[in-house]
Amino acid sequence: MNTAPATNTAPVTDSAPAANTAPVTDDAPVTVTVIGLGLMGQALATAFLEAGHPTTVWNRTPAKAEDLAARGATVAPTVGEAVLASSLIVVCLSDSAAVHDTVGPHRAELAGRTLVNLTSGTSDEARETAAWATDFGYLDGAIMAIPEVISRPEAFLLFSGAPEAFERHEETLKTLGNAVFFGEDPGLASLYDVALLGVMWGTLNAFLHGAALLGAAKVDASAFAPFANQWLSSVTGFVSAYAEQIDRGAYPAEDAALETHLATMKYLVRESAAAGIDTDWPARIQALAERAIEAGHTGAGYAGLIEVFRGQA
Repeated sequence: MNTAPATNTAPVTDSAPAANTAPVTDDAPVTVTVIGLGLMGQALATAFLEAGHPTTVWNRTPAKAEDLAARGATVAPTVGEAVLASSLIVVCLSDSAAVHDTVGPHRAELAGRTLVNLTSGTSDEARETAAWATDFGYLDGAIMAIPEVISRPEAFLLFSGAPEAFERHEETLKTLGNAVFFGEDPGLASLYDVALLGVMWGTLNAFLHGAALLGAAKVDASAFAPFANQWLSSVTGFVSAYAEQIDRGAYPAEDAALETHLATMKYLVRESAAAGIDTDWPARIQALAERAIEAGHTGAGYAGLIEVFRGQA
């Protein structure tokens, strides 16, 4: 999850780093360049520095590089010189267009290096960038963490693209958190990213709705939270069980049939309306179950809703 702000347009005035042309030995730390110093980019560069990697940074706004320079980073005056300074180039910008605008003119300098794109985007954008990156190793990535936890065990990053590039730099990328590689399709990291964010938003929306509903009865959200967390730990068991059913293409009602779920969903809608709480969220959940039943999934378990999401119900 990358929430890096858009870069500004002021020039960088720091002196240029020397181009890194010496071969890297097995014992030598990998040289790293970080392009884009929003909150996430700064966290990435800090992690590399603290792990002992010679780190070059570039950003359109000089002030964003000052703290990193004080910690030992080299500030490049141009993107081209930033690229030439390192064997591993990490880009963390606002969107795919910013990546192409910033790095696109420097394809020749990237030859023989590895470009890791940690900018949020779609899977198609990742594949388009990979098709452009034919003269160097390319990895598309996604960050499932906030800047504060980069380099800590709870941070994990998703990668896909050139297998040899990931193998070459896996240990360096693990500096940022747990690094997971999904294979040659460069779009898979982006797909996992948005799918996982959907899980997050769905969970948080459900919690916020529940907190609003209980809040109408003068129950504090902090009193509700422990029970929500305990229930979520049980829900993870449903996720694993339903995943197996989805892969089999069969949705037995091992816990409860869709009709049973639907009856309870209606209570959630009614309680929300009675408390003056917005009913859009629970009404959407109810509508999904109704569509599945109308499509013939009577008696199926909750996992049968997958057919609605697939557009086949």
